[in-house]
Amino acid sequence: MARGQRKTIDEKITAKQELIEALTTRIESEKRELEELYQEKRRKELEAVSELIEESGLEPEEVAAVLQQYLEEREEAVS
Repeated sequence: MARGQRKTIDEKITAKQELIEALTTRIESEKRELEELYQEKRRKELEAVSELIEESGLEPEEVAAVLQQYLEEREEAVS
């Protein structure tokens, strides 16, 4: 049975180069999508914190001071 014409080495090289280019494009696209997901997650987290601050009735500066104090106390406890 005849198998059909075999590819030359140059055709194989070209095919591999095209495949690599297509995969590279796909990877870049996936990386962009992943970055968008990270940004969306961060926005949602910040919205949740913002809502908590608003519900507490505290000013953002007051919340920052409380957090800073907590972090300093926690660091001292670990040391």
